[in-house]
Amino acid sequence: MDLKRSQYKLIMQNYEKKQLNIKHEINKKKTEIYKRIPLIKVLDDEIASNSVNTTYYIIEHPDEAKEKLEQLQESNFMLSGKKIRLLLDNGYPEDYLQPKYDCNLCKDTGYIGNEKCICLKQAMIDAAYEQSNIKNIIKDENFSTFSFDYYSNSIDSRFNLSPLENIRIIYGKCKKFVNNFDTDFTNIILFGQAGLGKTFLCNCIAKALLDRSHTVIYLTSFQLFKLFEDYKFNNDNDKVPEEQIESIFDCDLLIIDDLGTEFNNRFTGVELFNCLNTRLLNKKSTLISTNLSPNDWSKQYSDRIVSRIFGNYEPLKIFGSDIRLKKYQ
Repeated sequence: MDLKRSQYKLIMQNYEKKQLNIKHEINKKKTEIYKRIPLIKVLDDEIASNSVNTTYYIIEHPDEAKEKLEQLQESNFMLSGKKIRLLLDNGYPEDYLQPKYDCNLCKDTGYIGNEKCICLKQAMIDAAYEQSNIKNIIKDENFSTFSFDYYSNSIDSRFNLSPLENIRIIYGKCKKFVNNFDTDFTNIILFGQAGLGKTFLCNCIAKALLDRSHTVIYLTSFQLFKLFEDYKFNNDNDKVPEEQIESIFDCDLLIIDDLGTEFNNRFTGVELFNCLNTRLLNKKSTLISTNLSPNDWSKQYSDRIVSRIFGNYEPLKIFGSDIRLKKYQ
């Protein structure tokens, strides 16, 4: 992902701030614990002393390094066990003095060895696509806040199903999509009239996968084609970086919201097919929401796009009354 130097610097400053906050919190807890349970400080000092002494010994006797390190590990394990028992006996959780990271993979450094951690990749995606807004939205719109109260329990004769029964089925399939994301390659298209919860469900899936350290790009159809247009036709100063476009094809999940609302022409048709087809070939999942019915698709898009979507996506139709209108009333 190609970012401005200032953007990357800001991201890494945020990681540095996290690490400083963690160190501050640990030091604060240690001060408290050492005051309440002085023996824990004695144990910590002994662990530190053992490590230093072992290091000096190995420098002078490198042939005995393996044996000495095993002894150190065994000794520190016993001392750590004593610390845990003291914490528990005094009403503290056993991990009270352990750092609490936002990302346990990289321990809030952004890197695992020399490789970018998944959390750093997502932070760079967010910066490139200015998606910080979705991070605020998904705090309120996620599976735990999804409400079935706005869906009628009256049977719809067209489907021999009530909107409530239908949305429960769709909700379950969206949860299954998340739960099986790492093992089953699937794609979903949510369709139906405006105001029925399609975007809300997209946000639910986005949060669930972000929480599981997957890279997610969320774009409206307008934003998607604007990026493609700027990449293809703008000059070097305004040109979208190639890496930014590549991330659309490579991210774990691409969400295209409100597909069909864009101005449709030959360019958008070609770019849409290329995007969807490339992701299918690379087995990268895509989630689409649209107000278009299956009949509308064939009027707006070419046969090969319609074939790609309805041959490789699970269509989930939502029906009922406009939720936004009900909330307003």
